[in-house]
Amino acid sequence: MSTTAPLSGPGAGDLAGPLRVESQRGWRTRHGRTSVVWGARAAVLVVFLVAWQLLSGPVLDATVVSAPLAIAERLVEWTVDGTLWTNTWITVQEIVLGFLLGAGTGALLAYLIAPVRTLWEVLDPYLMALYSIPKVALAPLFIVWFGIGTEMKVLLAAVTVFFLVFLNTAAGVHEVDRALIDAVRLMGGNRRDVALKVVLPASLTGLITGLRVSIPYALIGAVIGELVASNRGLGYLISASSAQFDTDGVFATLIVLSVVAAVLNTLVGLLGRRANRWKPLGDD
Repeated sequence: MSTTAPLSGPGAGDLAGPLRVESQRGWRTRHGRTSVVWGARAAVLVVFLVAWQLLSGPVLDATVVSAPLAIAERLVEWTVDGTLWTNTWITVQEIVLGFLLGAGTGALLAYLIAPVRTLWEVLDPYLMALYSIPKVALAPLFIVWFGIGTEMKVLLAAVTVFFLVFLNTAAGVHEVDRALIDAVRLMGGNRRDVALKVVLPASLTGLITGLRVSIPYALIGAVIGELVASNRGLGYLISASSAQFDTDGVFATLIVLSVVAAVLNTLVGLLGRRANRWKPLGDD
């Protein structure tokens, strides 16, 4: 029987030193690369804003494209009087509720339908036909069905999210390695074991991809609903500002929407990194 010398043996000190140095060098390399990337991003943003501010007026019509300082002033004004907080909170609620509803139903139906090949092949053309309908075309119909309240915006965002999560999750289910499923069945596993221990972990990549892709679409669905018919929310601020030719207000609202989308994307990214720990060892 072959034996392996314990790591705490005589040669352990000789090995631990280089490993520690290599680990520290790798950390410094990654940290330095991250610092360079973030520094470059900040520099690009600063150069862009400075150039925009300098060109506003002499070259660019400030009444059409506004200017960074004017946008900042509008953001401060809306923050002080509460306009920004009130309308942002309303839109965030619509986005989050629509995202959770659409993502939850989309993932659940994908895990129920996608494993049954015959059922999937029957429903696939109808699902793709529904997915192809521009969601903005549904807004007038949703107004008739649900009115102009929060429910309409939530459901419009949910419908937009549903298909993206459903199709990506279904693709992940279809790509599960059949060898893993056969191995679990050979070991006596039932359908529940296959679903929870193989299909669910192995298809998480598709699910997380669907969640990431659908974040901006949840925002788009909610804002479209507010643009079509609403008297509150960030979409309403855009509509009201554009009606008054207030480009400062339009750009200020767009910046807030970008920040909201970035925060939601970051949260989904964190969820994705934690969920990847559940993937089978053989899955890339």
